[in-house]
This record gives sequence, structure tokens and C-alpha cells, in this order.
Amino acid sequence: MKIPDRILAARVGIRRPRRHHGIHSLRGKLTLANVALLALGIIVATAVSLMGMRHYLIDQVDTELVKTRDSLTGSQLTLHQIDSLTALSFVRNHLTPRADGSPQPDSIFAAVDGQGRPLSIGGFKPTGTQRALVAAVDDPRALVRDSALHDITVHGAAYRATGARLADGTSVLLATSTDALQKGIAKALRLDLAVGTLLLTLLAVLTMLSVSRRLRPLEDMVETSSAIAEGDLTRRVPSSHHPTQEVEQLRLALNSMLQQVEAAYRTRERSAAQLRRFVGDASHELRTPLSAIRGYLQLYDKGMLSEPAERRRAWDRMNAEADRMGRLVDELLTLARLDQRPELRFRNVDLSRLVRDAAEDLRAQQPGRPVTVGADGTLLVHADESGLRQVLGNLVANVRTHTPAEVPVRLGLERADGVVRLCVADQGPGLAEDDAARIFDRFFRAGGGAGSGLGMAIVQGVVTAHGGDVAVRTAPGEGLAVTVTLPAR
Repeated sequence: MKIPDRILAARVGIRRPRRHHGIHSLRGKLTLANVALLALGIIVATAVSLMGMRHYLIDQVDTELVKTRDSLTGSQLTLHQIDSLTALSFVRNHLTPRADGSPQPDSIFAAVDGQGRPLSIGGFKPTGTQRALVAAVDDPRALVRDSALHDITVHGAAYRATGARLADGTSVLLATSTDALQKGIAKALRLDLAVGTLLLTLLAVLTMLSVSRRLRPLEDMVETSSAIAEGDLTRRVPSSHHPTQEVEQLRLALNSMLQQVEAAYRTRERSAAQLRRFVGDASHELRTPLSAIRGYLQLYDKGMLSEPAERRRAWDRMNAEADRMGRLVDELLTLARLDQRPELRFRNVDLSRLVRDAAEDLRAQQPGRPVTVGADGTLLVHADESGLRQVLGNLVANVRTHTPAEVPVRLGLERADGVVRLCVADQGPGLAEDDAARIFDRFFRAGGGAGSGLGMAIVQGVVTAHGGDVAVRTAPGEGLAVTVTLPAR
């Protein structure tokens, strides 16, 4: 059901919300959270792995340096012995740099005197690398005495250095390059950063796609709410192909709420229409007797009722119309009280006695009508006696008014299945299906017949106030049967 006037929705500020997929949206925040967590994990893992690798490689370099230092110290060699060919060959092949301009050596060996100046070894003057090693060490003697290894820089390259004392007291410096190690760690860091960046980008894309698919039901809810706000009360949130449990629960709850909203809106519209029709019908019903009374008064005022018989006739007609108007007002007041759900005076009532009384009243009013009563003995119900008498009175009056005086009527009463059923059935002309559907509407009179059209509405109101229900069974030419069902409490 749609509200025709969409301009009204625009005037009150109802607008369809726009989709925002920026960084402040839910999908943007979820994507940033996932990317941030993965980035933190990559940074921590990279830092731990690189620190562990550096520690392991540095430990290997330190182990080799310590072995060489301990070998020199334990061999009791002197600088003169190192100058010998055998020692020199060892030194040239393993410890000293090459003077042919080859790349920076991995290991450097240098001897220093007491003043910390580099000494010649095997007749070779100290090379630039050896001098740089000696210059990089502030105090060679302290380095010899210290068993720990130190980081130094020689010609811009990183080295690990230690010192040893020969048998003749000469101090020697030993250094092993860690530049290749540092470059390897830098390459590994760049590789980790590249792979991490690729993983972060891939995660961001996959998260956006996954979150978009998971949040599509929420977008459907937003669109449905916007459509309902614009007047389309029939819209519902569709089910997704792969719903999550929480979103599916929210969808079902929202659809249930929308169903209640639509039902409440329709009920309100129907109630408003009934109220408008009720006011119009009541005004019409009251206007008829008032017009008649006003007409007779105008005749009397103009002196047109000169004969006593005419005045008596006018007086009787005005009394009749006033009585009719009084009965209509009483019925309207009764319906108004029933709409307010009044507190009824419940007590044990013999419904069989009330049925027999109603049958006797009908026989007295229409002696020629065949009346059958199926209410022997005593049948107690917990109800309001005046309300039940009004129900029976209206049902009997309905038969008396709308059926010929010779049509048979049956009033039946039974207790079964925990309820009490009261049935008033006649063999009159019956009602069409459309008229039967409106029989409980206020001011409805089938075929424009007599009566106020409020009797059956009062019957339904009283029965509903007792917690029961009322139903009709009829067809053209098959009579009318009204069944009242009450709780057997």
C-alpha cells in the first residue's frame, strides 16, 4: 500500500540516504582495522626475524674471531716468527689484505707497537686498510685486554674487531667485515617490505570485497527503510544468498516490525474510514427525526394545525421521532462504552433462563411466529447478565424486524469443548455474501431495511467484551443463523 502524496514525504524532510563508501564508513573502518593489524603483524615478524638472523650471523663472525684470537694467543708466536715464511704465508693467505687493488678484504690483520703505530709484517709496510684499522681503534691496548668484540668502521665498511697479545708483547688487531651481513639484512628487509606491501594491498582489496558482500543486507535494509519512509509500506528486506546469523536475525526482526507497522497503519486507516462513515451515518440517522420534528413545529407555528385531530397526530409523530432519536442515542452510547472496554459485572448467570425469556418475549410480540427453544434445564455461565440480555434482545429484534411474521425461529443453547454456544436461526430470506460480510458494521442495513443498523454491532461488542466471538451463517433463501460462543467459565 502506497501513500499517493509523495510530496508530503519530501516536505517533512524524508530523503533517501546516500551511500557513503569513504574512510568513515563501516567497510572503510573494517578495512583499515584489518590492514593495520596485518601491518603490525608484518612489522613485528620482520623485526624479530631480522634481529634473530643478525644475531645468528654476528655470533658466527664473533666465533671465528675468537678462535683466531685464541689461536694466536695460545701459539706463543712472536712477531719475528710471524715474519718467517711459513707464518707469513699463513698471514698473507688468511689474514692480510691483498695490495693489488682488489675489493675490501673480509679479514684484516695489523700489528701495532707500544705507541699504537702500525708495524710492518714480513717486510711489507702497513697497507692503507691496516692503517685505517689501527686508526679506527682508539686504544689498541684496551682492545687487547677486553675479551669482548667491538663494532668499528673501516673505510665506511662495518667490521667486528678484537685484539691479541703475542709472546713478545706485540699487540695485534684482528677484524672481520660484517658489511656483507648488513647488506644481506638490508636486502631481506626490502624484500619483506615489498612482500608485506603486496600482502597489505591484497588484504585491503579482499576485505573491501568481503565486507561489501557481507554488508549488502544492511544496504538493503537502508533502501527498504527509505522506501517505507517515502510511503511504500509493502517493501520488505530481501534475503541474501549467504547471510550471517546476526544479519539474518536482524532482517527477520526488521521484517516482522515492518509487518506490524503496515498492519497498524492499515488498521488506523480503516478505523479512520469507519469513524468518518460512522459520524456520517449517525448524523444522517439523527437528522431524519430532527427534520420531522422541526417540520411539525413549523406547521404548528404557522397555524396550519387548526384541527385538534391534526394537532394530536403531529404530537404523536413528534413523540415517535423523539423516541426513535432517544433509542439511537442510547445505542450510540452503548457502542461508545463498549469501545472503551468497560468493566462488566460478572457473576453466575443461567443462560438457559435468558434464552427462554427471550423466546417468550418474541411469542408475545408475534404470536403467529413458530418459535422453537433448545435450552432445557440450567446452564450457568460467568458473565454480565444485562449484557447477555441485550445480546439476546438484539438478535430476536433482528429476526422480528427483517423476517416475515410467519417465518420459524429456533433458539438453541449447548455446552461443548469447553465453550457455550448460543444460536439464533431463522428460515427467512437470508443475506447475500457481500451483505453478510458487513453485517457487524455500524449503521449497516441490508437492502436499506428498517432499524438503526447498530444492533449486530452491539452484539459483537458485548460478546467480544466477554472474551467470546460471534459468527453468522447465511445464504440467499436459506435463512440466517447467528452463533455466539462464550467461554464456559
